[in-house]
Amino acid sequence: MTRMVMEQVGEEILRLDAVDFVRSGKPILSDISMTVRAGEHWALIGPNGAGKSTILSMCGAERHPTRGTVHVLGRQLGRVDIRTLRESIGHVNPRQPIRAALGVREVILTGATGTNDYMIRWEPDPALVRRADELIDMLGLEALRDAEWPTMSQGERGRTLIARALLTDPPLLLLDEPSTGLDVAAREQLLSTIDELHRTHPTLATVLVTHHLEELPETTSHAVLISHGRILAAGSVDDVLTTELVTEAFEYPIRIEKSDGRFSARAGRARPVVG
Repeated sequence: MTRMVMEQVGEEILRLDAVDFVRSGKPILSDISMTVRAGEHWALIGPNGAGKSTILSMCGAERHPTRGTVHVLGRQLGRVDIRTLRESIGHVNPRQPIRAALGVREVILTGATGTNDYMIRWEPDPALVRRADELIDMLGLEALRDAEWPTMSQGERGRTLIARALLTDPPLLLLDEPSTGLDVAAREQLLSTIDELHRTHPTLATVLVTHHLEELPETTSHAVLISHGRILAAGSVDDVLTTELVTEAFEYPIRIEKSDGRFSARAGRARPVVG
């Protein structure tokens, strides 16, 4: 049974109700229900294959549920123009397949078209260019104004992709394992960027997927623990990410600690076998 452990307040941004997802006859998700409100910052945590990425794809209006309903920004999937809805969702994917030698500003501006390259004969209006430049300053990318995508580090690309996702000022931001491929310094810089973003955009709602608790920003407010396609627990991050619940989700003894607002996980002591 899912354990809901926090009262919710604020404007609803995202809601999944009794969602099932079946692929090729195999159940991937079962009875998924969660509500994300303005200003909340959720983390989806669970072992590989638990269903985290599938849930995120529904949050981003990329997949429809087999059963149940998904409401994103007040619109129900299946009853709305998906392309228009996606324009109001920011999505940060470190595996974004940008191959062209675009500059930082150009990559950010592709967030207006949702493409991986400049669209032929498309020119951004001056307001959009000003917004891109504001984001370059806000995310500390000034020194990279002349850099091109192929020469940028993974950490620089990560901050650029966050700027790209924020270009249209979306109310919902999805972060799909944003620390993938980063060394510890680049990871910490990225997490500091996300924390600052949360503080300066008080109504922005975010959903972040990760396997590692060390990759959670300090400002994470809520968490969902997923195991075998089901929600084990959902609610306040401090109530959900406990030694007992994380151990149950990963089916392995894991000791959870929190210091200075950040979580860490280490192997715990295995329970003695009785019998």
